[in-house]
Order: sequence, then C-alpha cells, then structure tokens
Amino acid sequence: MKINSLHIGIFGRRNTGKSSLINMLTGQDISIVSEFAGTTTDPVKKSVEIFDIGPAILIDTAGIDDLGEIGEKRIRKSQEVILRVDCAILLIAGNQFGDYEVQLIDRFGKNNVPCLIAHNKNDIDKIAAITRTAIGQHSDAEVIDFSTVNPADRERLIAALKRIIPPGALRGGSLIGDLVRPKDVVLLITPIDSEAPEGRMILPQNQVIRDALDNRCLTVVVRESEIEEFLKLGIRPALVITDSSVFDIAAKAFPEDIPLTGFSILFARRKGNFNAFMEGTPHIPRLRDGDRVLLLESCTHQTRCDDIGRVKIPALLRQFTGKELQFTFISGLSALPEDVREYALVIQCGGCMITRKQLLNRLRPFIEAGVPVTNYGMALAYMHGIFRRATGPLVRVPVCLPLFPDDPSAVTQLKPSQK
Repeated sequence: MKINSLHIGIFGRRNTGKSSLINMLTGQDISIVSEFAGTTTDPVKKSVEIFDIGPAILIDTAGIDDLGEIGEKRIRKSQEVILRVDCAILLIAGNQFGDYEVQLIDRFGKNNVPCLIAHNKNDIDKIAAITRTAIGQHSDAEVIDFSTVNPADRERLIAALKRIIPPGALRGGSLIGDLVRPKDVVLLITPIDSEAPEGRMILPQNQVIRDALDNRCLTVVVRESEIEEFLKLGIRPALVITDSSVFDIAAKAFPEDIPLTGFSILFARRKGNFNAFMEGTPHIPRLRDGDRVLLLESCTHQTRCDDIGRVKIPALLRQFTGKELQFTFISGLSALPEDVREYALVIQCGGCMITRKQLLNRLRPFIEAGVPVTNYGMALAYMHGIFRRATGPLVRVPVCLPLFPDDPSAVTQLKPSQK
C-alpha cells in the first residue's frame, strides 16, 4: 500500500497560537511566531513527519478574524483550505468561542472534515465550563485544554489528533489487490512518448508497478510496440493494464477473456467518485454544438503538442461527437468556476498527485449540480469502443449502462480508420 501524506489544516483567530502549534507538533521552529496578531497572512504548507502519525502536510492558515479588504481575501483562502484537508484543528484561546468558530465548524461539517477543538494557552487562562457548553451546542468534536509552551501536552495533542484521522487517510487501498492473486502475471503497457519524463516512469505507472509487486505478482512492463513480442512468449496475463493513449492497440492485441483496464481507470476507482464516473461517461454522445467541456488537471506541467488532456481528448471528443465544443482547462488545485452548471461535461485526470479527499471535493459541486463527470481513461475507453471491457474488471455489481459504443445499440462510435 502507498503511504499518503495526511493533510491537516490549522484554523482559528489571529494570535491563538497556530504557528506555535505547528512548531509543537513538529518539534521544530519552522513557523514564525510573534506576539502581534496576523503574522501568518496566507496558507502555508509544511511537509513534516509526526511521530506516531507519519508523513503529514500541515497547513497554517491566516486568522479567520482578519480585517480589511486584504483580510477578507486571506479568509477566503483559508476557507478554501477546508476542501483540501483530511482533518482539522480548530484553535481557540482565552475562552473565545463565537460566530467565527461556529462558521468554521459548519464548513467542516458540510465538507465532511473531522475536527479537533483545542483551547490553547491554558497556562494563562484555562478553558471555562461555559466555553465547553457553548462548543457542545454546535459540535460534538473532542475538546482539549493545553498549552504549546508545555512539552508534556504535545503527546496529548497528538493522541487526540490520531482519534480524528479518517480511516484510510494514511494508507490508500491497493490498486489491483482484489483483481489478482500472488504469482499472477500482470502486463503493464507503458508508451514512451513525448509526455514521458526523461529517464523515468510517470507516477501512475510507478505506483501500479509497486502495487503489483506488493501483491506478489509476476510483473511485466512493455512498450506498446513490443506487445507482439510478448505474445510470442506464449504467456497468458491475468490482467493487462495499459496507458489510455493506446487503449485501441491493447484491446485488439488481447482476446476479450483477458481482463484489461487502464492506469487512469484504476486511479478513478481509488480516488474519484467511481459510480459518478460510470454514470457520467455515457453522456459523451449526448453533447451538442456549443456545449462547454471542463478538463480538470490535478497537476501542473508543460503542455506539449500531443498533450493528453489539452490536445488529444478535445480532438477526439470533437471527432467522436461531430460537434463543435468549447473547452476550458484548470490545472492544479486552482479555483473552480463560480457557476458549475455552465458545463455539459467535466473530465478529471487520474488525480495521482492529489489526495482522494481533494479530488472528491473538486468533483462534488458538479455532481450536486447534476453535471456529468468522467475521467481521462474512462472517456478514452468509451470513445474507443471498449468502455465495458475496460471498466468490467472493476465493477463487482452488474451495472446497466446505456449507449455503450461497443454495443449494437450505440448511436455513434469511431470507425476503425478514425481510431
């Protein structure tokens, strides 16, 4: 299993000791501490190792009571952090608990972010019973009273933090563990094209290779140009996993009874809303002239002439649908459009560079608005007529999906000469 970095957000008013808390958790002076309110202006990430928890990314946010026009912008940035964290620490001090904290608690709840409420500076002012009562009226979160200047309180804080970590946040599930058995032959088809980084594999390929090895599989890696040579060996793979860009080549090379899927589809199951992808993908042939399609890339990279997200998928969508479509691209974790309903389809990349929580929160506004969502690999499999085959190994319960391109009922599909 791949160990993920736990994303922990630190929230609270100015001068409650958020930076001191980060220094306490890490045992290092890595955040600037000042007696003046507002020292931290923008969310700042700290990659650390917390004993008994493991790798973590602490996000120090600006005070939720910041003032002025710039303060409002800082607060909005702090609120955006909620969409990116696995859990949160709401820091209070001096028995201050009011509207600022209640609004944060509401946001945590709406985004399914478990939180710990920590009353800091108890060496100066211990938490009062009336404060605990006020908190209890708005949240059932655990409340601890501590001080960042007391080294003994560090273990108490970490123990409380461990109790709110969501199951699976530290260890992601196996990508293929339920699809294979030890000693199975797993074939990975990995093109080396202009998008491949020099001298190494891309992250999804790396992670699938490691997952196959962890499951004690006999792992074979070939380029698409060497598939024929592999077949001459007379080895029957238990599972074929291919890069989405060569779905058509892989599907033709291996008979239907050999399970086949793609790297991006495996990540769609691990990190994305797989059921929403399954429901949203068949909307592709329903696109109309003038429809807007949003492509979400979860990392930033240099765009090339054959970029899968910005070039290949848009060109194939226009060819497949025969429609004049408009495309918008958002990379990294940049802000989403204010009106998500202006899009007829959203296509998300595999999301290998972000956490499951971050990916789900990016998709949630579109799903709630009824906008169909799909993923790079699933969209490409659909347009190449192998959607049912490429998703079949991952679907444990039979699903009725209309308009498969490889079904006789499909209204449109690519001709062999168009693939």
